[in-house]
Amino acid sequence: MYISSRKNYELLQDDVPGAHTMLKDKISGFIEKIRGIDGVVACAVVSRDGIIAGKFLDRELNEPWFGALTATIYASAESAANIIKMHSMDSVTIHGLDASIMVMGAGDNFLIATILSNRADPSKAHDQVLSIAEKIGEVM
Repeated sequence: MYISSRKNYELLQDDVPGAHTMLKDKISGFIEKIRGIDGVVACAVVSRDGIIAGKFLDRELNEPWFGALTATIYASAESAANIIKMHSMDSVTIHGLDASIMVMGAGDNFLIATILSNRADPSKAHDQVLSIAEKIGEVM
């Protein structure tokens, strides 16, 4: 069972004055770090149930669908990994001719979705996004 970012916002707002702003600021900081990775042209922090909590997008797209499909892709890959008894899975990558989409788990509540240009070094980008995902998992 996953907790949506919207529920997190509501819980934080009820418990701590200004916490909603603090969460948004944390997410914005993570978005800036992800944007700084060479080859990342767009990114989003998405709740495990598909709600976009923060984003930088370089193109027009249907954001609710992107968030929902990102979460679905990751959950489906986790299920497939479980079926074959894969011990751990940290990301899913979809390669295209001009770009790739990488979706990575970021703790129990969030995912990071990145769109990588075809000039990106996928291995290097993966390692850098993984480092940020681990930090998100620690603090959120």
